[in-house]
Amino acid sequence: MVKPMPSRIAQPRLLLPLLLAGCCLATGTQAGDAKPALLAPLFQDHAVLQRGRPIPVWGHAQPGAQVQIDFAGRHITARADRHGGWQAQLPAEQAGGPYTLQARSGTATQTIGDLLVGDVWLCSGQSNMELPVRRTLNVDSEVSGANNDSIRMLRVPPSAMPAPQAGFGGPAAWLPTTPANVPEFSAACYYFARELQKTEKVPLGLINASLGGSRIEAWLSAAALRKADGASDAEALDVLAQYARDPRTANAHWGELWAAWWRGLPAAARAEPATDDQPWQPGAPGTGWRKAPHALGDYQQWGLPELASFNGMLWYRTTVRLTAAQAAQAATLWLGNADEIDETWVNGRGVGSSYGGADRHYPLPDGLLHAGDNLVTVNVLNTYAGGGLVGPAATRALHFADGSSVPLDDAGWEYRKVPLKAGTPPLAPWLSASGMTTLYNGVIAPLGDYGLRGALWYQGESNTGEATAYRAQLEALREEFRGQFGAGLPLLVVQLANYGAIPTHPVESGTAELREAQRLVAQEDAHSGLAVAIDIGEHSDIHPANKQELGRRLARAALHVVYGQAPAPSGPVPLSARREGDAVLVSFGDVTGKLLAYGGPDLLGFELCGAQADSCRYAKAEIRNATQVVLHAPVADPVRVRYAWADSPLVNLYDETGLPAGPFQFDVSAASN
Repeated sequence: MVKPMPSRIAQPRLLLPLLLAGCCLATGTQAGDAKPALLAPLFQDHAVLQRGRPIPVWGHAQPGAQVQIDFAGRHITARADRHGGWQAQLPAEQAGGPYTLQARSGTATQTIGDLLVGDVWLCSGQSNMELPVRRTLNVDSEVSGANNDSIRMLRVPPSAMPAPQAGFGGPAAWLPTTPANVPEFSAACYYFARELQKTEKVPLGLINASLGGSRIEAWLSAAALRKADGASDAEALDVLAQYARDPRTANAHWGELWAAWWRGLPAAARAEPATDDQPWQPGAPGTGWRKAPHALGDYQQWGLPELASFNGMLWYRTTVRLTAAQAAQAATLWLGNADEIDETWVNGRGVGSSYGGADRHYPLPDGLLHAGDNLVTVNVLNTYAGGGLVGPAATRALHFADGSSVPLDDAGWEYRKVPLKAGTPPLAPWLSASGMTTLYNGVIAPLGDYGLRGALWYQGESNTGEATAYRAQLEALREEFRGQFGAGLPLLVVQLANYGAIPTHPVESGTAELREAQRLVAQEDAHSGLAVAIDIGEHSDIHPANKQELGRRLARAALHVVYGQAPAPSGPVPLSARREGDAVLVSFGDVTGKLLAYGGPDLLGFELCGAQADSCRYAKAEIRNATQVVLHAPVADPVRVRYAWADSPLVNLYDETGLPAGPFQFDVSAASN
């Protein structure tokens, strides 16, 4: 079962964010201890290097050693620093190839071949960017026709790390576009490149750095996140820095912060009237505990009506009786698979928190265990379908240094349901998709300053309802990309597609608010663009299959923003809204030809709002001329106009290119004289 990633921020209700396409990530420390190659992992056979600017190259050699680099008839040298790292810049090259790149230092030589020079694009975000070609429309034809040696693809292994890494968390390779290679690659990224190359006839390199369910906070560095969020995330970032040095101490610290959140909940949200309700503490008073089935597994299958469709938090607890000899040994708690997120205590001390389907193995601090009964308490958060402690019984045990173990299930488990009104607890900052800086550290940092032409960003489903913070975070992401890959790096943002309930009356929508944040970020910067997707989603599927049209829209935005071509970057964009008698006139720019109403003369999705909450009403709207829409006010003294303001709105305003006007919210100005 593919699972979603919950919001990191406590909400008054549990959210259903984006499905996670892959559950098992490299975490903790740098994967592998093999000696680094002369060239960094990005430099491999079939790679594409950025044209028209100096080409950065780097790698590892003996400390202080000289490195000779040969490429396209050019010869340069570099010297490794005291840690063995070296970097250099090759002269700029025009599009072409294939070439060979060779690095030599002492007796070591590394040669990579079949390199092309062209334009390199970073494609990043969550699962709508990660979604592969094999899950899109007309897949058999798309795959069989994917023979293009001038489009090369690299998938960066998803790797969640507490500190920036120099190398990837797993193997990665540049692959040419073939029927064998394209099915698993990012569809949005591939279809974008295929469309772009119809006009820009140069080799294209695609770097897919994405992870389903990921929040934007996971893609920002600690410095960028502190700047964007101010003090709100400072404590969690401090714990993350501690986790990179000392995971056991950090887990204990996080357990205390989690416990403080729990104690701050109203009694009704905890379903326990006692003010000292601390389920993780040995001997703590409490009611509401019930005996769990011996086999555990998916709690929705226990045959209990109260849990049959429950998505939220469940407490679990059991005791493990140890001898003095066992308690004196180094020990690791094996918890098995906890679906989706656990916060785990032993004898009242936090020992671990993880996300996803991998078995939990938590090393315990010395002295934590004692002879006699030891309490293991687990809070499991599950936001979609079945969940709980779902692994086999054999995966739950205390394992000791002498090779022996004691099962956790022998004494039986108790459980306690937490009311939905408790919301979402604080999520550990080292988690993968919902963590803080973890994907920047493991996925973006290893890219170094590799030459890029631009970046595509398709993310936000896991941050809906947080539009104000998201705008600052998206701006910080853009600046971070530019600091790493070059000033002025273009950023093309996919505005979230329609998904969810189709409205029958004006509604408030966290998704609509986030789309507005995306629109404003793209609008404020000449090197940013927006691909509107409000009409190509699927209201019952958060992963729409029509990534071909999305690729076309991204390519169109790139042609305008990056390559300076004439086509408007998207469809009609709002410019102003002003009073005109008892009506409101909305003017649009970037209109190709004239405005059109698909499906008839009446326009759908326009609202006018008064100053009070819940005052928005659908407005009768009609096209006045090629670039204007007139709204007849259903409310007295309208102050705002909204369009397509819902999770999954119905829209029908286009121009003659067939591109839609995107969602927006505007203040209404007074009538002009």
